[in-house]
Amino acid sequence: MKVALDAMGGDNAPGVNIGGAIDALRSYSKIEHIYLVGDEAILLEECKQQGLPLNDPRVSIVHAPEAVEMGESGAKAVRRKKQSSINVAMNMVKEGQADAFVSAGNTGAVVACATIKLRTLPEVDRAGIATAIPNEHGLCHILDAGANPEAKPEHLVAYAVMGSAYVRGVMGEQDPKVGLMSNGEEDEKGTTFTKETFKRLKETPGINFVGNVEGRDLFEKDLDVVLCDGFVGNIMLKTVEATAKAVSKWLKTEIKGNPLRLAGAVLAKGAFQAMKDKGNYETYGGSPLLGVNGVVIIAHGSSSALAIRNAIRVANESVENRINEKIEALLEEITATSSILD
Repeated sequence: MKVALDAMGGDNAPGVNIGGAIDALRSYSKIEHIYLVGDEAILLEECKQQGLPLNDPRVSIVHAPEAVEMGESGAKAVRRKKQSSINVAMNMVKEGQADAFVSAGNTGAVVACATIKLRTLPEVDRAGIATAIPNEHGLCHILDAGANPEAKPEHLVAYAVMGSAYVRGVMGEQDPKVGLMSNGEEDEKGTTFTKETFKRLKETPGINFVGNVEGRDLFEKDLDVVLCDGFVGNIMLKTVEATAKAVSKWLKTEIKGNPLRLAGAVLAKGAFQAMKDKGNYETYGGSPLLGVNGVVIIAHGSSSALAIRNAIRVANESVENRINEKIEALLEEITATSSILD
């Protein structure tokens, strides 16, 4: 796999991006080449500091003099900054020079750029971000986690199909369970939007729709995909992240305040570390933007080198498993017998 890495994207760019690229090259033999896309002078200096030899045949710098800042309007920045690292790297995927795009940069800009340059797959109107969170049964994917805040019922039906294809193709789950986020598990619960979505999902062939789910089900219920619009999904995801950080902080405070608890914590160090690793977004790397005609992975804005390395791994898994082909095949199968996506 050849990956175009937005080396200027993210809160900690370009350091963590270079570090992540180094780790990925060491860890994954199937990576043929990593293109570090960004300001050449800055990247050369960072590579020198981190000891990345540019005579390595598997890595090279592609100059992009502009960068989209995290606080900029994504769509406007994409149109205005033609030579930004996001635009240049996405063009490499469009033109076939790279198999995948990875960025920890401005999410809105990445989504807009991917939609404009790569276009969406047949039968897909809006792309969605599938973000994995751990639960008692493995991984549950929130879809959409922020790409499409004003979704329509047909968009969520497409997300159900794409999420099912992704979980089946990459995670190896043969019959992925799909739930619809609502304010109650009963069929009649929800808004006009969720009720219409529920009705359509019940009629959609080819997916294992298990009905409405609530917030607690993200962690307790055996679910592979949880559907919602991007507005709800993004708030839900950030709330989960904030809660995990708060609980960790509270736990540390309570343990340090008592010598006996501190002694017990030493004995339970392995369990605490395992729990931390399971809940750490860095472990899961990045979220695929499903529905665009190319592999696009969006990493957390505050990603570390470990998160970038794992985002590159996720990109490799998507390319290797030909995820877009599987999404297209399932969409074609469903639309051949149903008009549910119309």
